Formats: sequence, C-alpha cells, structure tokens
Amino acid sequence: MDKKILSMLGIAKKAGKLASGEFLTEEAVRGGKAKLVIVSEEASENTKKRFRDKTTFYQVPLYERFDMVTLGKAIGCEARAVISVNDAGIARTIMNYFTTEQQ
Repeated sequence: MDKKILSMLGIAKKAGKLASGEFLTEEAVRGGKAKLVIVSEEASENTKKRFRDKTTFYQVPLYERFDMVTLGKAIGCEARAVISVNDAGIARTIMNYFTTEQQ
C-alpha cells in the first residue's frame, strides 16, 4: 500500500494540490484547503504535537507515516517532515489506502 500512497502524493504534487513543509502545510490547514495531513514518523515531537493540535481543531485527518526522505522523494523534493493534500478526491483515495491496510 505504501507505493500506492506515495504515488498518489506524487499525483497531488503534479496537480498543484499539495503543500509541503511546516509553514505551507500549517497555512493550508488554517486556510481550510488541507483535506489530509501526513507527518513523518521522524518529525520532532514538537512538530507532531503542533500538527495534531491544529488538525484536531480544524477537523483535518492526520496520519503519521514514512521517514522524511521517503516523504520528500514521493513529491520530488528533499526530506519533508509534513505535507498536506489539498484535494478532497486524492485525500479520500489516500485515506482509503490507510484504512484498508489497517484492517
């Protein structure tokens, strides 16, 4: 499932429906654009807590997954600690992959 999720993140990036990095992701969450947030498992505890709090307040699904290099590589960037998917359809597809694999 990881390959499918990472592929969907690449598609979101190419479509211009993805924000990466802490500043842009936080802006997307506050602005109501973020439909899904993914935080790297390697992100600092402070970063994880900040995004858990933000996404809870703004009711945006959040998943902690992947190392920072893998997350960045999926979107054609260097290492990333956090990204947001800003398209409802792509976010729904990714969340389906996450829930399918947990069953």
